[in-house]
Amino acid sequence: MNTPKPDPVRLLTAMPTIAYLSNQFPSSIEPYVVAEICELQNRGVEVIACSALRVNRARLDDSSKDIAAQTLNLQPLQPRLAALAGYLCLRKFWLLADFYERVLISGRESLWRRAKALLHTWLGVYYALLLEGRGVEHIHVHHGYFGSWIAMVAARMLGVSFSMTLHGSDLLLHQAYLDTKLKHCRFCLTVSAFNRWHVLEHYPETPLDKVLVQRMGVDLLRSTPSHVDYERSSECMVLLSVGRLHPVKDHAFLIRACRELKNRGQSLLCLIAGEGQERPSLVRLVERLDLQPQVELLGQLPREWLSYYYQLADVVVLTSRSEGVPLVLMEAMAQERTVLAPAITGIPELVEHGKTGFLYRAGSLEDFVAQIETIWKRRSAHQQLRRAARAHVLAYYNRDKNLAAFADTFLARIRATTENNSYANPVLQ
Repeated sequence: MNTPKPDPVRLLTAMPTIAYLSNQFPSSIEPYVVAEICELQNRGVEVIACSALRVNRARLDDSSKDIAAQTLNLQPLQPRLAALAGYLCLRKFWLLADFYERVLISGRESLWRRAKALLHTWLGVYYALLLEGRGVEHIHVHHGYFGSWIAMVAARMLGVSFSMTLHGSDLLLHQAYLDTKLKHCRFCLTVSAFNRWHVLEHYPETPLDKVLVQRMGVDLLRSTPSHVDYERSSECMVLLSVGRLHPVKDHAFLIRACRELKNRGQSLLCLIAGEGQERPSLVRLVERLDLQPQVELLGQLPREWLSYYYQLADVVVLTSRSEGVPLVLMEAMAQERTVLAPAITGIPELVEHGKTGFLYRAGSLEDFVAQIETIWKRRSAHQQLRRAARAHVLAYYNRDKNLAAFADTFLARIRATTENNSYANPVLQ
């Protein structure tokens, strides 16, 4: 199938059509993906939202169900296209030869990792078939996980460019084949200056202007501090943690810290909002440490409920092993809450110790507990710090401002590359 090259005049006036791929879309824990897609659509861009994994629509709210109904899903696989993708992986071997060489020859990855890369190559060809004939001029993928390899392969098959956004674990913990993805992406957005430094330090062949810092942000109208006075004279300290129950979030660390605080005579209530695979093991840990009265797993909460819990908390805590720049910290700071987080990755760009919040040495239970005790003892003196925290979010993590900057940067980069795209869909040639 041949598609003629577009009129150069149209390129200067018309908005492009892009495919925007996420591992799972829509997702309640990644509201920024929906926000970015909406911002691009508001600029006149035709966006084809895509999901690599199947979404359980029964767990979505009504607005998310509407979004899911308009999403292009790679799963469940269409048997005819799946078979055709396998055939094209062989027929188009020459087009994908450098990817095959990287997977099978050059790398030192495990056999399991290589097998998964080959599977994702096939899924990339399948994805290209799904996009064929839709006029896609660019593919963007959020996160550097397996979806970025799929997007890279699909872009190669379609003869278009691709880009990606990196957050935290996808760069620091699960960076499989990131060298190849960085080499072939047109540009890479990342959420912190730390991440950009990390990319340039560990992948020095990457051009400086290819990696761009694009901060996330929170809706400040939704994050306005309540006028209700929640300050309490109670000696029971309330801790709040918000995040999916996943090993990287290390809620077990928080629960063990609660046991230590209890041993020291501190009255406390620890509320953990989120759901995930770690729930059974966390429940067992709470029972084993005899913390049932002190620790409560709230499950997944509607976003509109979180404001109440933020205001209830004396300290909003984060205990992750790896992060980008967490939205939960931005939300808590925007509501003038005291936060405590590990001094890792891009978090110190958001939380300045003693000025907009508090940091502890990552992995140190002793330091975490010491910081909690200090915060609690001096809680009456933190009003200025909490106001400074909100002011910092207002200045640097305003969602509307940062979304506009994202769209400006994205479209400028897209326009700089569309003239070089072949637009001749090579998938079935």
